[in-house]
Amino acid sequence: MKKATLNSAQLLARVRAQKPVVHHLTNWVTIYDCANVVKTLGASPVMAHAPEEAADMARIASSLVLNIGTLTTDFVEAMKLAAKSANKKGIPVVLDVCGAGATAFRDRKCAELLSGARIDIIKGNASEVARIAGVDVHTKGVDSAAVSGDLRAMARELAARRGCTVVVTGKEDIVTDGKREYLVRNGHALMGSIVGTGCMAASVIGTFAAVEKDLAAASVAGLVCFEVAGELAARKARGTGSFKEALFDELYRLSAGTVTRRQKVYS
Repeated sequence: MKKATLNSAQLLARVRAQKPVVHHLTNWVTIYDCANVVKTLGASPVMAHAPEEAADMARIASSLVLNIGTLTTDFVEAMKLAAKSANKKGIPVVLDVCGAGATAFRDRKCAELLSGARIDIIKGNASEVARIAGVDVHTKGVDSAAVSGDLRAMARELAARRGCTVVVTGKEDIVTDGKREYLVRNGHALMGSIVGTGCMAASVIGTFAAVEKDLAAASVAGLVCFEVAGELAARKARGTGSFKEALFDELYRLSAGTVTRRQKVYS
């Protein structure tokens, strides 16, 4: 693969200028971090989970992020209402398949969401996405398990079959719409040492998708900006606590020149 020339910095500038509303029905463990990362980027997060207002809130948003990390049956029903409303408005829907492959209940609810509305971006770690693709793999709670076979080919096939963008996060991120494929090689090991970076990544992707119709390019740009900030934060961190604080600082201070200089995207 060769280095790609996507302009991630340009999309970051668009996020900051447009300040899109990003509606979440997300993981209760990481909800504050998801809201904060969106706000730090310059966008406007909203976390409306009640079924009585989920559809209405989606109607005033520019994108919708769903995350099944702390799912219940009622919660998923609210997600379905929000997703159908988002589909009707024509805004992108991101589904973080957090923990898919860990239990039959999670697998079943993911299938319901995928069949009940149009999901534009499926995001997860290797074993989560593999499970959604039909591979017999078991996720370690919400941590990725080993996946045998060609992960890139599996992601491409899933994206083509469902007509969506698929994002597989890991040491090397895979982004594909079934025709094009990108590898993002930014980030730092400390990002995997704190709770919430996977959920935050989904929120960042949703934020960039709110301002860019090319959802593969939006996903790549979001990951690049988030992970470049992670690289910069790691240089200042004394451990996981100071790393998390520095991550938000670096994301807030991120410049176009830094993003362009440091991004490692291949196609």
